[in-house]
Amino acid sequence: MKILLLNWCDRKNPLGGGAEIHLEEIFSRIAARGHEVFLMCSAFKGCKKEEIVEGINIIRTGRRATFNFDAKRFYKKNFASEKFDLLVEDINKIPFYAPLWSRSPVLPVVPHLFGTTVFREAPLPLAFYVYLWEKPLLKVYAKLHFEVISESTKEDLVKRGFDRDKIHVVHCGIDHEIYKPGGQKSPDPLIVYVGRLKKYKRIDLPIKAVKKLKKSFDKLKLVIVGDGDASLNLKKLAEKTLDEDDYEFTGFITLAEKISWMRKAHVVVNTSEKEGWGLTGVEANACGTAVVASDSPGIRDSIIDNYSGILVKHGDICALASTLENILSDEEKRKKLEIGALERVKALTWEIAAEKTFALIEKILG
Repeated sequence: MKILLLNWCDRKNPLGGGAEIHLEEIFSRIAARGHEVFLMCSAFKGCKKEEIVEGINIIRTGRRATFNFDAKRFYKKNFASEKFDLLVEDINKIPFYAPLWSRSPVLPVVPHLFGTTVFREAPLPLAFYVYLWEKPLLKVYAKLHFEVISESTKEDLVKRGFDRDKIHVVHCGIDHEIYKPGGQKSPDPLIVYVGRLKKYKRIDLPIKAVKKLKKSFDKLKLVIVGDGDASLNLKKLAEKTLDEDDYEFTGFITLAEKISWMRKAHVVVNTSEKEGWGLTGVEANACGTAVVASDSPGIRDSIIDNYSGILVKHGDICALASTLENILSDEEKRKKLEIGALERVKALTWEIAAEKTFALIEKILG
């Protein structure tokens, strides 16, 4: 079988995130079965235009900002005569509307859609552009089967008018050889955020919560791991809100460093307004760390409340601070959550996700 993947980024791109990991983890395993897998994505500074990564033939072209247009042009120029059995379109920002121009059957894979959330992330003109670009979704994709990564995303599509029976939930996996417990927890109370620094992820909430917690924990520290376009504003907020020793921004770091922070943390936070799944939360669970997160779409599917972590009302800083204080001060409760976290992730593997995805592909292709 010959499969073409279409995504805004690949995971080597500094702006790549959970959606890129999800797509490539699944299809690298499908490639390992002997199938030809190509990924068309946007280029970035210093990248190779073409390379093979874990069995996937990656082709980078165009700019990220205009890739929805660049991808269509590149496809028509270079791939129109190619015989692909399937085109997999990853809709994790705005759609490419591949069914309108692809010569192959299309499987849309949806981590999550922005909807009105985009108005709290982007400047107004750009937000309207993204919002309006999503509007024709039902008209173009209505007859297709979808793969989504959470029950929340499925319900979002159903509310938009899509056929529930054509929406298939395949949860993200975890590489248990990489994400596993190790080392010791920090000697001082440590809260860690891991992920892209985006406005809609509401990293301002843990910063403000830590200010309240300093009354109870003198040596408490918040470490914010990752990079993104909200970095500068978040650093300014931290400077105004906390003392210099109370926080650290790591910027973009290696995978090994990321895992080290997850293992050392007493709790990992995820206060995003909306996610497809919240991959970093279950990765932290696999490292033996409890998660405190917003009770938001996607996150409420990946974190099991009072078992692998605690869900709090989104935007409630007092509830967030109180929950963090409870976990940091009650070692017995925290240990119980850590045990639940390790149990929860046992059923999450990329092998299972790849198997379910391939079964869906066979169903689509008849």
